[in-house]
Amino acid sequence: MKARMDTQDACDLRFGQVGIANVRVRRVDAAALCEELERRVHAAPQLFSRAAVVLDLSHLRELPDDGSVDALLEAVRSAGMLPVGLAYGTSEVEALSRRMGLPLIAKFRAAYEPADGGSIAPPAPAAATPAPAAEPARRAEPMVQSEPEPSKQASPTQGAMHHDGAVRSGQQIYARDRDLIVTGAIANGAEVIADGSIHVYGGLRGRAMAGAQGDEKARLFVSDFRAELVAIAGHYRVFEQIPKDLEGHSVQCWLEGEKLLIAKL
Repeated sequence: MKARMDTQDACDLRFGQVGIANVRVRRVDAAALCEELERRVHAAPQLFSRAAVVLDLSHLRELPDDGSVDALLEAVRSAGMLPVGLAYGTSEVEALSRRMGLPLIAKFRAAYEPADGGSIAPPAPAAATPAPAAEPARRAEPMVQSEPEPSKQASPTQGAMHHDGAVRSGQQIYARDRDLIVTGAIANGAEVIADGSIHVYGGLRGRAMAGAQGDEKARLFVSDFRAELVAIAGHYRVFEQIPKDLEGHSVQCWLEGEKLLIAKL
């Protein structure tokens, strides 16, 4: 029995789509960072509590010293999040990551970026990392109730991915380099992601993130809107309570500049 077990590989190593938020630091103030992130975690614990985050130092005029960066990392931990690396940047950032024993994250999923340029930002290629992370979740722009002007959408590199049936709580569906069409309901705690647009022909109670790699022309269409969170190219809105004029209605979401807008269809 032991001889047979010794011939087996010790593990499998694979790369996959991982949800990582980006904490973009705008000033080196560990106490302020902890306070602002704690506010985020308190407002949406299901999204941010123990969320894996990347520390992005690209918006600082000067790279902080190792001690200051360590204090920022500890602030993230104290707020209830888990720092897993540094956002890819200059050669100095690379050297810093080596000294601190942290990986560099060059590409990650966009999901939690505020529409008003707030703080936590998730994933997108380093070349167009969707925005920030250290600022408090200011109220997003008022929802637009008028029908948006039609705009050209980026053509996906392949046909849309179809998912028939419900998406259960805790389940994640990801359409890489394409649109996503879901014909069932998306439960609370479930997540659907697409690099292109997302069409939900059912109730959306969980999270939906379109344009995950930074496509600002992506859109989100929902037949029965009751979402926890919607995002396009990293710009997001979290809903503790759906506005009465949108709850249960068919809506579409799109970006206008850096504002994530929603209107009834």
